[in-house]
Amino acid sequence: MAERKHYYGTGKRKTAIARVKLLPGASSIVVNDKPLDEAFRDEPLREVIFEPFKVTDTQAKFGVVAKVQGGGISGQAAAIRHGIARALVRADEGLKPILRQHGLLTRDARIRERKKYGLKRARKAPQYTKR
Repeated sequence: MAERKHYYGTGKRKTAIARVKLLPGASSIVVNDKPLDEAFRDEPLREVIFEPFKVTDTQAKFGVVAKVQGGGISGQAAAIRHGIARALVRADEGLKPILRQHGLLTRDARIRERKKYGLKRARKAPQYTKR
């Protein structure tokens, strides 16, 4: 069987959805047609994105092209991380136990709770007055 030229993974977090393509041999990361440093200016967010590569020690082996939409920047960064982890498993099934152990394959299902009527936010009630 011929080896594929790239591997796909879909990552989700909060309301952000990332479609990630791993390119073997390349080393650049492009997010929404921008380089990573331009798309994510904060170092901690870039650390989040690189986590699957650091855990599996595959930093220089793959390039990443990601399209991400929805959510804020932290949700988008975590969605890209999730997509990269899934694509790495498609590239090499042997990486699955390591990624699973670090919790990178589990979809973080926490999303914003909806606002309820009569309240200011999801749970914050107006101040109670006795008289």
